[in-house]
Amino acid sequence: MENHNATERPRRILLARPRGYCAGVDRAVQTVERAIERYGAPVYVRKQIVHNGFVVRDLESRGAVFVEETDEVPAGAVVVFSAHGVAPRVHEEAARLGLRAIDATCPLVTKVHKEARRFAAEGYDILLIGHEGHEEVEGTAGEAPDRIHLVDGPAGVRDVTVRDPERVAWLSQTTLSVDETEATVGLLRERFPALTGPPSDDICYATQNRQTAVKEIAGRSDFVIVVGSANSSNSRRLVEVALDAGAGGARLVDDAAEIDPAWLEGVTTAGVTSGASVPEELVTGVLRRLGELGFGEVEEVESARESLVFSLPLELRGDDRAHG
Repeated sequence: MENHNATERPRRILLARPRGYCAGVDRAVQTVERAIERYGAPVYVRKQIVHNGFVVRDLESRGAVFVEETDEVPAGAVVVFSAHGVAPRVHEEAARLGLRAIDATCPLVTKVHKEARRFAAEGYDILLIGHEGHEEVEGTAGEAPDRIHLVDGPAGVRDVTVRDPERVAWLSQTTLSVDETEATVGLLRERFPALTGPPSDDICYATQNRQTAVKEIAGRSDFVIVVGSANSSNSRRLVEVALDAGAGGARLVDDAAEIDPAWLEGVTTAGVTSGASVPEELVTGVLRRLGELGFGEVEEVESARESLVFSLPLELRGDDRAHG
């Protein structure tokens, strides 16, 4: 349906920056690509390397084979562990099966694993704020399963039981809503005044930056489109943050094909952003589709600059002959 409003006020796009790939996702995707180059196809990947369907399909076309569990990988094959991290038992199983394992866990997730081991060794009960069933939560919980209690947001606080209220620590999944996590920690502190936490916030810089960026555009947007897959925690949080920050509406789309023009009836300003596991070409496709729907002007709104780069896993650095 033609939007007559567009003849009176030009339709425009507010494009959030930063958006899309973070350093951990970039490292993980490059890890699979480089492993295929070095060892040849197939290279097996336990779980989705990152939570984005387009990226997974692209890597499959290059020779990656995605499996749910390590025991599905043939003996002696190369297996890559996803950016979300794995429990120690997964490393042990890979060794037992004689697999060549390459760990693409994001270094910021590895930091949370180290904190979990440290708090457990010091006798703390650990309250892990996160979403039940998420791969990152399962990996972190596996570091100290007898010490870690999952707290799934503010509603989960009342159900927590610990051995010693004087020795309680909190950690969090790296891809949560910053505001909701702060609220959850506040409620936990009311229950456990001696609560301690990590030296620095567990929510990763990219998650925080993308949430700040979408807040910058949400209040000025009639509708916000977040590019990301439905199983991406950080992408889903961007929809919630946009709505909380005043967007007239917000939806998650995998790509441009999922945009329903009916969402944009009466919309003059559309906000666009993308989750940390989304390649920029998907955003470009969304901008092109919005252009077809009459959104002719694009204003990029930058709230932070990112320059962090993570080194590839040790097995994939240096001269190929050293790893023949």
